[in-house]
Amino acid sequence: MTPTFDKVHNHFQLNGIHYNREGLKEVAYSFIKEGDDFEIAIGEFLADWLDSNETLTVQTSGSTGTPKTIGVSKQAMVHSALTTGNFFELQPKDRALLCLPAGTIAGKMMLIRALMLGLHLDSIPPKKILEINPRKTYQFAAMIPMQLQKNLAKVAKIKTIIVGGAPVSKDLKKIIQTIKPTVYETYGMTETVSHIAVKQLNNFSEETPKPYFQVLPGVIISQDNRECLVIDAKNISEAIIVTNDVVKIQDKSTFEWLGRIDHVINSGGVKVHPEVIENTLTAHLDDRFFIASQPDNELGERVILVIEGEEKTIKQDVFTGLQKHEIPKDIFFVNHFQETHSGKIQRKKTLASIK
Repeated sequence: MTPTFDKVHNHFQLNGIHYNREGLKEVAYSFIKEGDDFEIAIGEFLADWLDSNETLTVQTSGSTGTPKTIGVSKQAMVHSALTTGNFFELQPKDRALLCLPAGTIAGKMMLIRALMLGLHLDSIPPKKILEINPRKTYQFAAMIPMQLQKNLAKVAKIKTIIVGGAPVSKDLKKIIQTIKPTVYETYGMTETVSHIAVKQLNNFSEETPKPYFQVLPGVIISQDNRECLVIDAKNISEAIIVTNDVVKIQDKSTFEWLGRIDHVINSGGVKVHPEVIENTLTAHLDDRFFIASQPDNELGERVILVIEGEEKTIKQDVFTGLQKHEIPKDIFFVNHFQETHSGKIQRKKTLASIK
């Protein structure tokens, strides 16, 4: 029988203490009145989760269009939590770490997984440098890439880490090949109630082919006429979800992410995906960078390269492996990129600073 949102698993613990629904309401009140900022967010989520409403109000990230506030079914969030638990074989009493803000969908889902699966959840401040107890072992944790990169020496006792909120850089992918936890990149958005697909990034067996995103059970994928991903997942959304992510579908359960349709550059009638160029250039550029475009009288749009840091000479052999239409026509240097709280580069705001 599928658990319902109005129940709390009898093995659930928060920071070492078991709570039932009434006990959690008291915790929520205490956190809101007396807690630190991150605890206030946990308290506010718990208060919303434990009320009589069947939906939860959340803010979308803009993956499927302009960011907006939407109502998400609590039971859909339960289904998402159970699907993740089954995929990663999480068991009651497994210890999990909450190090993301409870105000985000990712933080909310960690709490819901613990509530529904009976996990023993420890919450710590969701900072860049994490205060992970070195004496404790964890079966499961979720982080943004920046947290993982800055806490590599502290995660050895975590079995599985899922990473989302921003793209995982090629440098980080290289570094995590030598760490103990198995790391998965997630694909999802608020509208899909956290992730609907994961891609393993390290600890491969010799037989593992090139890793693609693997959809979770119950998710059906297709493409629209823009070659963007379309998601049909009845357990988490009654409506079909049309994304702005251009993908290449490998088979019915796996896909390769190519980039955002709103980032696509039309240069001389040729569609250029910035993320594909960036993937090639990562091996040759040490500084952070991204590919964008500027208006061009002849081409319509010309490809440009924007690099974070002081101006320097970029050798042409950096562009080896790119097609002619992919090679940047101009290179710009910016002292600091504009970022979101999760570390995602805000391209439009950064471009606006170029003179």
